[in-house]
Amino acid sequence: RQKRNFYSNQGSGFMRMIHARNFTAAIAMACVTMAAGLAQAIEVKPFEAAAFEAAKSAGKSVVVDVTASWCSTCQAQKRIIGELAKKPEFADVLVLQVDVDTQKDEMRSLGAQNRSTLIAFNGAKETKRTVGDTNPQTVEALFATTLKR
Repeated sequence: RQKRNFYSNQGSGFMRMIHARNFTAAIAMACVTMAAGLAQAIEVKPFEAAAFEAAKSAGKSVVVDVTASWCSTCQAQKRIIGELAKKPEFADVLVLQVDVDTQKDEMRSLGAQNRSTLIAFNGAKETKRTVGDTNPQTVEALFATTLKR
């Protein structure tokens, strides 16, 4: 004799309804997840002086990230920036990465003496600068200084 579970007593229509709801919920969750992936707003590019000057002249929000691939503090900052990229308020922030090993002249022109330096700009105005900061709240506060007021 075949065992019946709770749902089999409810008729086949009930089971179809449960499966349809689960399927609909799964599709909705997949859409939300895909949209979240597309919502990464912060644009990260290698530092180029012309692009930097153009962004400042246009009044854009810019963060210069002085970084090195071998620097663990820089990698921690990169993860924080990745998390900030998910926040809609930072949708228009441009992050320009200066490579410590290959862009010494650019570092000098920015007055950056160390790797893991973050320099925030609201248009042409420097708003904040930190060195070695891996606290997500204070890095977010630095990004917030770039926003229009």
